[in-house]
Amino acid sequence: MAFTYVYILRSVKHPDRHYTGVTSDLKSRLAKHNRGEVGHTAKFMPWRIETAVAFLSRDKAAAFERCLKSGSGRAFARRHF
Repeated sequence: MAFTYVYILRSVKHPDRHYTGVTSDLKSRLAKHNRGEVGHTAKFMPWRIETAVAFLSRDKAAAFERCLKSGSGRAFARRHF
């Protein structure tokens, strides 16, 4: 059974900075963020995982990621994660 993860990262050096993404390999994706291979996150390295939610459905994971990246989704994440 393969999961797709929606994750929220928090910058270690800049704790007010967050990044939300989706991946099927959480460990590898975090390593890419921390090596500076992701343009949106390279400036605020290193990162740690704040929250990760596993989905069996890639479509549901992508929909949840889109939701978290909306204005109301960001507010939800700040309150609950």
